[in-house]
Amino acid sequence: MTVVLDGISKSFGNTPVLHGLDINVEEGEFMVLLGASGSGKSTALRMIAGLESTTAGKVFIDGRDVTEVLPKNRNVAMVFQSYALYPHKTVAENIGYPLKVRKLPKADIEEQVRDVAGQVQLLELLERYPRQLSGGQRQRVALARAMVRRPAVFLMDEPLSNLDAKLRGHMRTELKRMQHNLGITTIYVTHDQVEAMTLADRVAILEGGKLMQLAPPKDIYNDPANLFVAQFIGSPPMNLLEGSLAPGLFTCSDVAIPVNNSARVAQATLGVRPEDCSVVAPDAGQMNATIYATELLGDHTLVTATVGDSIVTVKAAKDYEAALDTPIGIAIESAALYLFDRTGERLR
Repeated sequence: MTVVLDGISKSFGNTPVLHGLDINVEEGEFMVLLGASGSGKSTALRMIAGLESTTAGKVFIDGRDVTEVLPKNRNVAMVFQSYALYPHKTVAENIGYPLKVRKLPKADIEEQVRDVAGQVQLLELLERYPRQLSGGQRQRVALARAMVRRPAVFLMDEPLSNLDAKLRGHMRTELKRMQHNLGITTIYVTHDQVEAMTLADRVAILEGGKLMQLAPPKDIYNDPANLFVAQFIGSPPMNLLEGSLAPGLFTCSDVAIPVNNSARVAQATLGVRPEDCSVVAPDAGQMNATIYATELLGDHTLVTATVGDSIVTVKAAKDYEAALDTPIGIAIESAALYLFDRTGERLR
């Protein structure tokens, strides 16, 4: 099923939360709405579910205008951050509850519950109660309860945020595989860029209720539309230098870096990711710097250096070692530079 947000806006009183949001989710797609707290992503999800009304714009599911349709008639299933399980019901009863509400025969409910429980590896836990389960098991129960409804669309609101880091990684893998096997259109809300980049077919980045960029994860990372997206995606974040742009040359303080851009901009920002920089001998790169700190992170060493009044981070080899305050050079791959104007828009 397709989902279309057509010019969706939402205000709570005089406070606007979403501004004319346009998003088309294709059939079977895994779409992630990514943004910081307050960006409007959960509000957008609740409007698709029918749990929030729209101030303006329309919501379409499979081509049908559902803007004024009750949540129960939208054929969507929502998985919440808090799991929302019934504590007095067993795992089997929690999973089968949507079917019980529909008054399906008991034998049919039991068959469908066992089928779905097998898909999420819960068959041996069907007689347990939520209090007897781990966080990951509870999350799988919530997923199974959504799956058993055979909805047209899955809506997921930060479903992994209550899990520890190791379990989150495991559940990401399980979620991606499950969605691939079921082929159900899924809209997933998160503030975690790792979840977004690993799960999504496409990512919609929201900030202040506005759509910053909508693209596949690879394009979001390699071709950010603006300064906000460039800063938001990537860990460690993109290095940014403030300066000015003349045809073919970016300058800031004592640094002059050749660039492939013919514009002349008085206030410009140059961006480069840490993995596109390398530590070289002083005067052998585009910038001279002084080591501020080094951190061994397993597969690489993160070198933090001062360049004038700016801080630049470089991903160096895992065996790189140098004393603090050592003078170094920083070489940059010229093809990996990004330029932005004073408004934050890309200079291409």
